[in-house]
Amino acid sequence: MEYQPKPGEHERFRGEHPVVVQELKTQFGEHVVHEDLSLKVNRGEILGVVGGSGTGKSVLMRAVIGLKTPTAGEVEVFGRSITDAEPDEVIGVRNRWGVMFQGGALFSTLTVGENVEVPLKQFYPDINDELRCEIARYKVMLSGLPDDAVMKYPAELSGGMKKRAGLARALALDPELLFLDEPTAGLDPIGAAKFDQLTMELKETLGLTVFLITHDLDTLYEICDRVAVLADKKVIAVGTIPELLETDHPWIDEYFNGPRGRAAKATSERKVMDKQAEGGS
Repeated sequence: MEYQPKPGEHERFRGEHPVVVQELKTQFGEHVVHEDLSLKVNRGEILGVVGGSGTGKSVLMRAVIGLKTPTAGEVEVFGRSITDAEPDEVIGVRNRWGVMFQGGALFSTLTVGENVEVPLKQFYPDINDELRCEIARYKVMLSGLPDDAVMKYPAELSGGMKKRAGLARALALDPELLFLDEPTAGLDPIGAAKFDQLTMELKETLGLTVFLITHDLDTLYEICDRVAVLADKKVIAVGTIPELLETDHPWIDEYFNGPRGRAAKATSERKVMDKQAEGGS
């Protein structure tokens, strides 16, 4: 059945928290990944989500976007329950978020442009081919790829270009909420820094709320407004990095005060000083 949006359904979300997770429990068989996990994402922020291997960062994201049904708890996106909802019951919510999975998760048999067109075809099948192609081309350029990347296949792209192509597809529907799963993983420092800058620019230009899973400390210091820490099967702390450093938890201390954490902090402080010096000159 063709999807017809309800009146006012595409108005920008005015609530304080686009994503609300309450007492979430997820598990695979007998293995419990999350238990009593609660989290609120503030509108207009970039929220970094961190945690050790196996803490279920990607599982949490999949639960929020409805790809993983939780055992217990409640997930609301844009004020509507995602938990146990049928796909057609939340279709008016699903087209208001975009997702970039790890590595881009592109369809290998489709060109970059065709990959970007997939969600457009799904949610707006009446758009004519010419307009859909033009929208896809615009999103590809918005992601920082050259214009000729539209006609290339994923196998012809570098790792960094695949991530940007995945980002272009995530932006296809002009989302309010953007999910990024390890967007800088595998990139060299220069490429990672450029992707961070692009994320910040898109957030500010498009008014996005960003749910960003990462282990990149430079990313956390550079662009995240707050950071949520997953450990002990739940979110043990959420706040700015200075606020987290006041938390008495061994994983947080080891993560942010270890060699890489100290280096990322020093780099961030140096950039702040450089900007201040430029402003005073």
